[in-house]
Amino acid sequence: MQKFWTLLLALTITFTGFSQRKSKDDAPAWTTANTSAFKFRDIGPATTSGRIADLAVNPENKAEMYLALASGGVWKTSNNGTTWQPIFEHENSYSTGCIEIDPNNTNTIWVGTGENNNQRSVAYGDGVYVSRDGGKSWTNTGLESSEHIGMIAIDPRNSDHVYVAAYGPLWNKGGERGIYETKDGGKNWTRILEVSEHTGFNEIHMDPRNPDVMYATAHQRRRHVYTHLSGGPESAMYKSTDGGKHWDKVGGGFPGGDVGRIGMDISPANPDVLYATVEGHGMYKSTDRGESWSKQSGHETSGNYYVELIAHPTRVNTVYSMDTYAHVSIDGGKSFNRIPKKDKHVDNHCLWIDPANTKHMIIGTDGGLYETWDEMGSWNWRANLPTIQFYRVAVDNDWPFYNVYGGTQDNNSLGGPSQTINRRGIINSDWIVTNGGDGFESATDPEDPNIVYAQAQYGWLVRFNKQTGEKTPIQPQPRYKEAAYRWNWDAPLITSKHQKKTLYFAANKIFKSNDRGGSWEVISEDLSRQLDRNTLPIMDRYWGPDAIALHKSTSIYGNIVTLREHPNNPGELWAGTDDGLVWKTSDDGKNWSSIKNFSELPKTKVGSLSLPLVYVQDLVLSAHKENVVYAVFNNHKNGDFKPYIYKSTNGGKNWSSIASDLPERGTVYSLVEDPINPDLLFAGTEFGMFFTLDGGEHWAQLKGGLPTIAVKDIAIQERENDLVIATFGRGFYVLDNYSPLRELEYVLDQDAAFFSTKPGLLFQRANVGGIDYKGSQHYRSKNPPMGVTFQLHIADGAARVKDERPEANKELPHYPTMDQLRAEDWEESPYLLFVVKDEEGAEVARFTRSDFKGIQRFTWNAKYSSKAGISTNGEPKTNPGTTTFVKPGTYSISVLRSTNGQLEELVSGHTFEVNHLYNYEDIDYEFNAEVDAVYAAANRIDSEYKELKDELSQLRAGFRNTVGASVEDLSAARAIDMQLKELSLLLNGDPSRTKREMETVPSLGDVVGILAWGAWNHRGAPTGSMKNMMEDAKAMMKDAQAALDAIEEAIDQLEEKASAQGVPYWD
Repeated sequence: MQKFWTLLLALTITFTGFSQRKSKDDAPAWTTANTSAFKFRDIGPATTSGRIADLAVNPENKAEMYLALASGGVWKTSNNGTTWQPIFEHENSYSTGCIEIDPNNTNTIWVGTGENNNQRSVAYGDGVYVSRDGGKSWTNTGLESSEHIGMIAIDPRNSDHVYVAAYGPLWNKGGERGIYETKDGGKNWTRILEVSEHTGFNEIHMDPRNPDVMYATAHQRRRHVYTHLSGGPESAMYKSTDGGKHWDKVGGGFPGGDVGRIGMDISPANPDVLYATVEGHGMYKSTDRGESWSKQSGHETSGNYYVELIAHPTRVNTVYSMDTYAHVSIDGGKSFNRIPKKDKHVDNHCLWIDPANTKHMIIGTDGGLYETWDEMGSWNWRANLPTIQFYRVAVDNDWPFYNVYGGTQDNNSLGGPSQTINRRGIINSDWIVTNGGDGFESATDPEDPNIVYAQAQYGWLVRFNKQTGEKTPIQPQPRYKEAAYRWNWDAPLITSKHQKKTLYFAANKIFKSNDRGGSWEVISEDLSRQLDRNTLPIMDRYWGPDAIALHKSTSIYGNIVTLREHPNNPGELWAGTDDGLVWKTSDDGKNWSSIKNFSELPKTKVGSLSLPLVYVQDLVLSAHKENVVYAVFNNHKNGDFKPYIYKSTNGGKNWSSIASDLPERGTVYSLVEDPINPDLLFAGTEFGMFFTLDGGEHWAQLKGGLPTIAVKDIAIQERENDLVIATFGRGFYVLDNYSPLRELEYVLDQDAAFFSTKPGLLFQRANVGGIDYKGSQHYRSKNPPMGVTFQLHIADGAARVKDERPEANKELPHYPTMDQLRAEDWEESPYLLFVVKDEEGAEVARFTRSDFKGIQRFTWNAKYSSKAGISTNGEPKTNPGTTTFVKPGTYSISVLRSTNGQLEELVSGHTFEVNHLYNYEDIDYEFNAEVDAVYAAANRIDSEYKELKDELSQLRAGFRNTVGASVEDLSAARAIDMQLKELSLLLNGDPSRTKREMETVPSLGDVVGILAWGAWNHRGAPTGSMKNMMEDAKAMMKDAQAALDAIEEAIDQLEEKASAQGVPYWD
């Protein structure tokens, strides 16, 4: 049924003709349509968290804390981490590096965007933001071209007086670099210290005794695809004693020459004491405010990722150093020891020490946030921050719910379900680790769902067996006397669609395995340009082997980074390299041809040549048109953030750009083609997700449910038509059933229409493991709603009475008439009434929703509407109760709009399918319908009982309070009241026994309630107990009805007497 629905949808799109509505600038209507109904669903996980660059604790309320995520925005807790809220997720940047709380107003928060590290996956920002309401709203105050803010310092004497260490661009020269000052809360900035276009500032510190005394550290650094350099002669420390008006370079024994990154801190215990760790030189200390320095030890850390010191608040000789394994010195930096790591992640970046209780500390790592109360003796990890940085995503075809796999930055390769059978959703324990280390491309075996391929950095590939937990290393290894392979940090991997058990993998050469990685053959030569990266300039010059951290934490240049197999042509492979080459083979690697003519790509000077050394980010080989190919290039590590997507219609002979309609700021990381509509493409970019319905001529952003975040990779689960994305800092997201986007252009041209509806899959979600008692800290992501999910477009909302008011005109009276105003007061709110029918045309369900304009997605639970009761809640938007799941089959749904009580049909008879996940043949639908009828009869009896009880209460009051009324009749009314109480035992139970903790027999309400709950949630024939309850309910109702009839007759006779005696209200 699922495959038939996909094929039918394809035929509908292919053969249905229509004209487009165009906007004013002649772009198709879909480019400006509100697509927020197509909402991405966050599936986490929070098994680990992404890199925390900085943290800030409210000094007035230590339960309130802010985290600056390297690529996940800012998160806030007001309850010491029991729960977290993302508070910086819809700004123009998602990467943050530093955060400061105003010491005079803790609701004022300053954030520097762009991670303040220099490693290969670092993201950039757009300056400095400030919030003056505790993170509810943000203002960008400037320094947009700095791209990376190192540190912020706020003058404790004047909150509008702020200093910023602007690190400047990592991949290019220029930008806003230096120390900047604002005296008006960020309205204006002045650069008060500058070094050069290659050097920025990573730190600025104020003396706690005198804020006019400041220290700033300059760092000369650069990164490109081919290199990383973490120092030079311009790196230095500077000091000012007059609030930044004048600066002096620190000397007196401080290292000179080529210097790397400098991390420093002022000892709060004695601010005359300064500590500095100097990359390339070691650990230094000053006891006279930086006038003289002495080397304490050779301790240093990587400027790529760390170089940060935290001095102890009360112990002058204790200083902590952030590192892969963080270190502590208790002798003023002369020696360092690793801090206790047990039960804690490595890669430490920030540390807060409670000044009131120095055994209490909080540390931010690549794996999330840890808290200690015993001075690092033990750690409490916050397992509720879904901020994992995923590089790649893959999906399998498992049934009934497919699984999602991917590799993370420093947090393993993971796999987990796209949804679960459990009502609790997806929790951390639903995920498995398929490989350790930094994780990258994963792949699933098309035949065996238990086999997953996962890799760590530099091609460390394993075959993981989910059933046994075994990992088998299968990375290709060079044979004796064979040249070494050059692996990229993120090596490309594919499982063949055409050949069983076949894998393709790539370093600088391409490998093929026919036995699931057990053995490999080399099927290409070195496909890179084979350039010597030492011949490429860095910061406008060439450097020798002793340069600070030269090429460290960088893939060896010249390797394959993209590999694709043609979806229709066995043996046709395409590959792309990190140095800008694209290759193709049509004979499974026997012969390779170079693909060129990317004429618009930027060039790099290499000797006498100008070459397009632009990273080949992705290749897409069309499944629809033989010679259509897409190529994606990534030049952001040359400081160029433009999107580059090219399309060829002749197999790569010629190329044209299709990225002109995408935002200029936003590298493209991934591109996929829809398997049904050849013109529907999805592009994952630095700042979100985009799609096109015309092959790239126009693009529109998909924002629903998605924060501002880098979308690093995209996978389509074809069976479910789900779009699954890997974000770098917010985990995995799923757009459940994106197929309506294929029809968006057509549907938008209609006044009202449903998109094609995916068959509903019906099942009961279970309460496995419980939900309600796990505590607020227990992380769980949501399942998609169960049932039939519809997408409905309505071009215009309902007309309103207020629309008929006279047009406002200051020159003429236009106050509405009283009839007009009364009509507005009496107007009934518009609503939509949905009517569901089965294949024979019989109604099975009704439900209502609020009227709307645009596109809405909503889910019907696919259960029969109950006739057992009526609810007026939400009038006029009321809804019935429901019974059991409808039978599998074909159904139709119609939509009527109520406009002030007048009903008009908008859509008639939209058909869809319903399937059951589990066996349904044993469900006794006749019995379930009879249960509904019995429930209705029981409710009717209860309603009659309540009406008679109310009547009798009024009647008794009338006899009691009417002058001259018969007291004998008042006594008779009390006797009837006792009969009602006796009947209540049958209908509602015996409260006299229950309140005394005594056993009681089930009431009619108990019996029908348990019967309905059990039968309607039971997948099978009615149990013997259900049949007994049905029999008992009928017998109880028979007795109850007889009692009601007798009571009603007695009350009628008494009412006649009351009327004759002049008792009010009984005429």
